[in-house]
Amino acid sequence: MKLLENKTAVITGAARGIGRAIAEKFASNGANVAITDLNINEEVEKFIDEIQKKYNIKAKAYAFDVSDLNACQDFVEKLLQDFTTIDILVNNAGITRDNLLLRMSEQDWDLVIKVNLKSVFNMTKVLLQHFMRNRSGSIINMASVVGVAGNAGQANYSASKAGIIGFTKSIAQEVGSRNIRCNAIAPGFIETPMTAQLPDEVRKDWMQKIPLRRGGTPDDVANIALFLASELSSYVSGQVINVCGGMRM
Repeated sequence: MKLLENKTAVITGAARGIGRAIAEKFASNGANVAITDLNINEEVEKFIDEIQKKYNIKAKAYAFDVSDLNACQDFVEKLLQDFTTIDILVNNAGITRDNLLLRMSEQDWDLVIKVNLKSVFNMTKVLLQHFMRNRSGSIINMASVVGVAGNAGQANYSASKAGIIGFTKSIAQEVGSRNIRCNAIAPGFIETPMTAQLPDEVRKDWMQKIPLRRGGTPDDVANIALFLASELSSYVSGQVINVCGGMRM
């Protein structure tokens, strides 16, 4: 039996990169998937069509801003009409606006906190009542190793990801008695379109800090998400799992 047979998962920020890899990993394990992103283009629609046919599951893409609470509430109303029930939430949406603090604008601080952290509050809040009624649910929040250890030039991003870790542990305590689990994944250097934009010298410096001497892949992160979404992790909650090749121990 597939690990997520007859389950339905919502993955935010899933048009590309880690979110997209998680969507396909879940679909390949029998889950119906609803992916969200700020914009859904033809290439994403093609991906949705492909995984439906390939894995014989139901999939749908939704375009809206997860940092807007009202938009999230409207989305959940449509979602429950399309899928009836939701079992898994992956809060993956995120952006970077890197700069040293002395050069960082208030706008870039506010935007990163809003997109990365407030979106997690929004999506968890609007789906939590549904999970509580079902007395079941797995919430997976995408943090980062820089949320654990910090990183120069990423005060806004690090703060948002550290906030996600604190949020994760708090929610795990609040709703554990309802059989709802909440965990976080903290990726390190993962080869995605976002990290591909980094200068070569930055990439080389990162690699030297990783004991495995390579960047991770979106699939490496998706494998951990699959574990946390499935019954394999039925006694795991409130945890942060680093996926970083040993960069943070």
